Amino acid sequence: MPSLGVNIDHVATIRQARYREDPDNFNAEPDPVAAALAAERAGAKGITAHLREDRRHIQDRDIIRLKESVRTKLNLEMGISDEIVRIALEVLPEDVCLVPENRKEVTTEGGLDCVAQRKSLQSVVARLRGRGIRVSLFIDPEPEQIRCAAELGAEFVELHTGKYANALGTARDAELLRLQAGASQAVGLGLRVNAGHGLNYENTVPILSLTGLEELNIGHSIVSRAVTVGIEEAVREMCKVIGQH
Repeated sequence: MPSLGVNIDHVATIRQARYREDPDNFNAEPDPVAAALAAERAGAKGITAHLREDRRHIQDRDIIRLKESVRTKLNLEMGISDEIVRIALEVLPEDVCLVPENRKEVTTEGGLDCVAQRKSLQSVVARLRGRGIRVSLFIDPEPEQIRCAAELGAEFVELHTGKYANALGTARDAELLRLQAGASQAVGLGLRVNAGHGLNYENTVPILSLTGLEELNIGHSIVSRAVTVGIEEAVREMCKVIGQH
């Protein structure tokens, strides 16, 4: 069964709504590191945080503190700008997931275009893996993107489940088939498979059918549920959904 990685970005989103003009206030709340430790206590097998170029939620100091505090593993979601790559090489998270970034988007809207960005991705993947960091590419379940991910030397792909999560009825069934085919192709090419984006307590179970699925990275739904039941209970409930507990 896959493990659960909890994305704590939106804990920082709540903090930044009040404290974005006071970035050095270490009393600012809620604290994403405290949320990460609570998620681990409840059964999370990894903590995910996205350090965006615009620093809209997670801040540099959060990544440093997470690396010092997390006892499972830190998965750093990031774009491929020189600044963010430099930070990753200094902090040395266990995992990095390379994602596309668009300043105007509310959240990540789609997968990386590995084919179009092949040259720049090849350099970044090599630099990160050279420092012992496991590298995943966040991609749509498209055959040419999966082939390119394998050729780039990534260890993992994280299949983008957003279209599946946003679809209904037969359209969702079709998206699930695409994800299943993509996972099978990835495993056949020697890639390891994670998945995430838009998953919640209602739509996650069918995703468990993906071949070779090792990890689900889920954030917004868990943080939303935590508003009413607390972060530990929200994580425990998601662990039960995926059969981890």
